[in-house]
This record gives sequence, C-alpha cells and structure tokens, in this order.
Amino acid sequence: MIMKTRYGWVEIDESRYDHDVVIHRNRSVTKRSKKKSKQFRKDYGHTPLTGHDLKFLKAEKPVVVFIGTGQYGDLPIAMDAHRILLHYESIIRPTPEVLDLLALESRPSVAILHVTC
Repeated sequence: MIMKTRYGWVEIDESRYDHDVVIHRNRSVTKRSKKKSKQFRKDYGHTPLTGHDLKFLKAEKPVVVFIGTGQYGDLPIAMDAHRILLHYESIIRPTPEVLDLLALESRPSVAILHVTC
C-alpha cells in the first residue's frame, strides 16, 4: 500500500480522499461516517472519534488499531473510544506518522485516518 497525506487529503494506492477514511483489515477503504459522533462536536470543538466509530472492530478483529489524529494531531478521542481501544494494541499519532508506521505493519490491522487538523 502506497500512502501519503497533506492537510485535507490522504492518498492510498493512487486514490485520493478528501475526507476521513477507514482502512479495513482486508485493506479496503471506506469513508469514516461521523453521523453519530457529530452530536458531540460542541463538547469537543470538533467531531471526536467515539465508540460509534469503532464498532466495526469487533467484527474485523484486528491485532493493531492505528488512529491518525490529523495533520497536527488535533482529533479529539472520546472516553468511550479510549475504553474500546484498550482491547487492542493501539497506535495513536498524527496521520503522517501513522501512515509511516502502517506501511511497515505486517500484523492484521485497521486504521482510522483524520485528514485535517
């Protein structure tokens, strides 16, 4: 998988996404649905990563979960998400760092990548 990012986008295998994405265990890429997390935007000043965003982990059973917190690492992570992440090896870093680490990862993994802040 070839990946790169700048503020507002991430490129994965020559496809550019201008929205947050999920890289699934099978390496398919889908848009991160923020619908259920938007209700917490006023509390965090930004739409946070919540437990709703992580429900798919139970079915995919990754060994490692990568969370790309944006270009500057500003994505807030809600407490319910932190509780879910305790059940996995979790790597939470700014998105550019996550892409570097994800490229080297050989274990079953998933990634949630925030593309702005």
